[in-house]
Amino acid sequence: MSTPVKLSARQQQVLGATVRHYIATARPVGSEAIVEGFNPRVSPATIRNAMGYLEKSGLLYQPHISAGRVPSDSGYRIYVDHLVTPCDTVARQVEQILADQLHWEDLSIEALLREAAQILSAISGYIALITVPKTSQAQLRHLQLVQLDPTRAMLVVVLDTYETQSILMPLPGTATERELPDAERLDRELQILSNFLTSQLRGRSLSEIATLDWGKLGHEFERYGESLRHSVGELHRRSQVAVSTQILINGVAELLRRHPEFSEVQQVQTIIQILESEPDQLWSLIFDAAPALPGQDPSRATGRAVVRIGAENPLEPFRSCALVSATYQRGSVPVGSVGMLGPTRMVYENAIAIVEAAANYLSQTLSQEPS
Repeated sequence: MSTPVKLSARQQQVLGATVRHYIATARPVGSEAIVEGFNPRVSPATIRNAMGYLEKSGLLYQPHISAGRVPSDSGYRIYVDHLVTPCDTVARQVEQILADQLHWEDLSIEALLREAAQILSAISGYIALITVPKTSQAQLRHLQLVQLDPTRAMLVVVLDTYETQSILMPLPGTATERELPDAERLDRELQILSNFLTSQLRGRSLSEIATLDWGKLGHEFERYGESLRHSVGELHRRSQVAVSTQILINGVAELLRRHPEFSEVQQVQTIIQILESEPDQLWSLIFDAAPALPGQDPSRATGRAVVRIGAENPLEPFRSCALVSATYQRGSVPVGSVGMLGPTRMVYENAIAIVEAAANYLSQTLSQEPS
């Protein structure tokens, strides 16, 4: 394990100024450019000495002998951990824009998150990544059995992620009876059963509901037990397959247009291939809650950004990138993640603010009780 680099206040100032200048210009930074930004002014020799120490410590490097310095991954790490404060103004703007433009009553959860990804990429200029909530962890909000004919009903489940799932369910015992039940009577019975199940199951996840003993429904409903067990189990299986690696991505074209780091076609093609064709590799990378601070409730850490810089990314094509991500939750359970992928020359105070604000907005919205 490498020994942590100890920096004086002046060296921290010079590192911060060098990183900010490089982020703004994408050009190696000379001591003259740093001197101009200091107030009160300091001598060029003082700045050169500080930059020389930072270079020896591995926090800056020279891409060419005659060039200025460029931050290394280690330099960015110290900058992010100790010299950056997320921009509150940007965070407030993001939350307000999301609240104004996302209409939860009109669209599905996937459509809403797709719009959110588009908004975040447009604001930031980076690639926005949002994972769709894990449906198997989502909680039931409402259940409805709708008669289609005397032998079949539609089981409709509404989750607290604003997602609706449905499945055809056979009605027990009707197919072989000589006299089919009266449609109006069956409607009433299904409505009573729907109300009963909603009151009993609301707040439970699909995975919990799928393992219930449906034989204990009570005498008046026990004949529905086997059909309900099979139907809910099938919904649970579908949800695990459907969204286990579903990630909504927006902003690739904007990233290529704004950032010269991505001018090499081969590098960009490899990144795009992972984004589009290998979402399972991305899922574990961005769906990762920040560790709790000492003495902190672990659930409080959710929503704080995790920043992976350069070589800290386990995926080889992403080692020229920075990835900022934060999980969002329903209640106290993490169900998805918001991520931002860009160059290591990222405006971290804005990227962190955007990701945390979006995660907090989604957490608050998904945790609201229905009216």
